[in-house]
Amino acid sequence: MPTFALRLVRFAGRLLLALTAVTTLVVVFLVLIVLTDGAGSGLAAWLTTLGLASAAALWRGRGRTRAARLVPFLPVVVAAALTASVCIPTVPTTRRYPPALPFVATQHWKLATGSQVAVYHYPPAAPRTRHPIPLVYLNGGPVRGISVLDHRFLQLLARQGYDVYAYEQAGGGRSDLLSMDQYTISRSVRDLDAFTRRLDRGKVDVLGFSSGAVVVTRALAAPSVAAHLHRAIIAEPGPMDGSTSRITGHQGRPSARGLAPGMTGPRSTQLPRYAVAFGLMRLGLLTPDTGLIGQAEGDNAFTAADLGSDTASAYCARDAHRIPTEDTAQNFSFSSAPSLHIQQTVKDSPSSAPQLRRSKTPAMLMIAECSSQVRQWETTILANDPAVQRTQYMPEVGHHMWNGLDDNNDRAAAVITSFLQGKPAPLPNYPTRDEIPAFLRDHK
Repeated sequence: MPTFALRLVRFAGRLLLALTAVTTLVVVFLVLIVLTDGAGSGLAAWLTTLGLASAAALWRGRGRTRAARLVPFLPVVVAAALTASVCIPTVPTTRRYPPALPFVATQHWKLATGSQVAVYHYPPAAPRTRHPIPLVYLNGGPVRGISVLDHRFLQLLARQGYDVYAYEQAGGGRSDLLSMDQYTISRSVRDLDAFTRRLDRGKVDVLGFSSGAVVVTRALAAPSVAAHLHRAIIAEPGPMDGSTSRITGHQGRPSARGLAPGMTGPRSTQLPRYAVAFGLMRLGLLTPDTGLIGQAEGDNAFTAADLGSDTASAYCARDAHRIPTEDTAQNFSFSSAPSLHIQQTVKDSPSSAPQLRRSKTPAMLMIAECSSQVRQWETTILANDPAVQRTQYMPEVGHHMWNGLDDNNDRAAAVITSFLQGKPAPLPNYPTRDEIPAFLRDHK
């Protein structure tokens, strides 16, 4: 073999060994991030990896010339530079709250639970048609700001005479943060109860969407909280407790997930620090209160584009190429770690079905045709809550039923207002409790 070829083979072999060393050190660093739960913004794992790597490089360089002893340190330097990027914040580590909305005043209420929440009030546009009972809206998330798209829907309800109140749950949007251990489903229910008491308007109607619908369902299972609810609307709920969360089943008609164009805009997950932090948290390898990134930093870093296909999954496949912009970059807020913590407390909670079976608060269940929720999460509520008076299966819409497309907002408003006013439903009562087996069997 020619000398040049031999040199090329040797160079390739050394390069491969160096890349293998760098990769090994990065893997060791990630393992230590998990084992230390990201202690000290990842510095504990970084310093340990650097120390182990330096010791290994010194051992490999023993007996060599002075210049040759430095060669084993090259992979160490490269790996140290790569992994250091995971330890350095690139956004502020104190919470940056979204700026005020131009179309509604933001109030801040201190609840009896200790939560300080951002509150939005849409008074009835036509006082002559004002409905006497206020309507409280709980958005999904679980810990997420109320989107501009949702605000528009609340304005529509206000134009129809409803006195609408909405608040961003603790840690979401413009609401103050809690310590991580305080983010629990039971705290969310207590906050709802404290909000209705703080409102001091007697019984209220409540509309809960997605994870907000889970809070409403759990409130209906708590007699002391349900005593302050006049009527309840459960729209597209997630699992209400641990036993429900373990149910496997099918979703609704095909959603736009995998069909819609990818979301544009900056992504925190394109940066090593947040890709590692959010990725390992989602996999359950880091706790939500990890020492790698603080809660405030995580909130500041997370962008709408980071949601990826989750947004598309809230729309029907037929709408894949016309999904509306749900929010502005300035108003968008999603708290990943607190949301994961609340979801875990739902999974860890005992069955709430025995308490829900004693519910007497009139309720309505809303189910979307292209729902991305497991159908059994929804039908379990219907089966166990005897006070659910009607179910409305919403055709041609996905999980986000009021989405500004076509007449979807008006159709959702008609379903909601007819129930709140005790008027006949615009859609058939479907499925009923007796129809649940057929509904699931037909994969509706």
